[in-house]
Amino acid sequence: MNGPWTTASAAVHRARVRGCLLGGAVGDALGYPVEFSSLDRIRSTHGRHGVTGLVPGAHGATGLVSDDTQMSLFTVEALIQARAREREKGIGGAWPVLLRQAYERWLETQSKPGPEQGAAPTGGLLGELWLYARRAPGNACLSGIAQMYAPDPWLELDGKPGQVNPDSKGCGTVMRSAPFGLVNPADAAFPMAARGAQITHGHPTGYYAAGALAAIVAHLVAGESLEGAVLRTLRLLARHPGHQETTTALEQALDLASEGMPTAEKLETLGAGWVAEEALAIAVYCALVEPGVERALLLSVNHSGDSDSTGSLCGNLLGALHGDVGLPHEWVRQIEGRAVIAALADDLAAESVRG
Repeated sequence: MNGPWTTASAAVHRARVRGCLLGGAVGDALGYPVEFSSLDRIRSTHGRHGVTGLVPGAHGATGLVSDDTQMSLFTVEALIQARAREREKGIGGAWPVLLRQAYERWLETQSKPGPEQGAAPTGGLLGELWLYARRAPGNACLSGIAQMYAPDPWLELDGKPGQVNPDSKGCGTVMRSAPFGLVNPADAAFPMAARGAQITHGHPTGYYAAGALAAIVAHLVAGESLEGAVLRTLRLLARHPGHQETTTALEQALDLASEGMPTAEKLETLGAGWVAEEALAIAVYCALVEPGVERALLLSVNHSGDSDSTGSLCGNLLGALHGDVGLPHEWVRQIEGRAVIAALADDLAAESVRG
């Protein structure tokens, strides 16, 4: 293998990429059935400890994923295309358009039924029938993609509202942004994820939280500890005007985790996770405060808020930290689209190594 990659390091990288994407799907599937339930309702339905594993959703199926995983996979598809184009043609500036086009394909899955059995095959993710399920997609994501905006990759991140949904900072930005950190170092992953978030959300906190997640993931993939990755990302955030909300949320997560003794009530002091910086802070808190992967994931979904998004982000972090071998295998086995997610992760990892 050429360059700095050895067989061993490539295998570790592949495991972390797989872990990040599969972990995100596991957290998503844990939280999706209770996304709109209060903590009291979760406990009354599932027992005093709340959800303790994958539970059936509204349609009785277990392991279903939401728009969080769906959009993350379309992000991956765009990044694979962008890296291949850069490697083959030496042209690296097309990723914003490829990303927007990928999100337009996701929007297509949300607005029409999937291809019929026996129909002509459709390339890529559009050929996956399970991705056509509509699982409470965010309004800003739907309306933002419809505006067909592709950010300029060379513009500075100045902390000003973006062109699309300038007041929106929903967690739809951060929930899909981990893949940027799987193929880029942190200082490149941060601005790419932030600009990618501007396709749908223009609030600075929305796009900075997306950049922060990608940077944390990039540090984890490089072998950094979670706390170290967050501290490094805070220094990166500090360079950008308008970073304060995102920085404050991450600092609160670090401070709360340092107290130990995790509870859902403590978690809820960080917010509900409907907005980007709160979802990121909750995920970081859970991944830091609980030493075990299962317990961290369960903590991240047992609260009165956006349980699938906070679970998905926590799974992204834990998977990037521990690799796919560190995830609960019985949960992974039950995840909708597991084989497709794993294959796409391997394609992304391979493209990163080639690059």
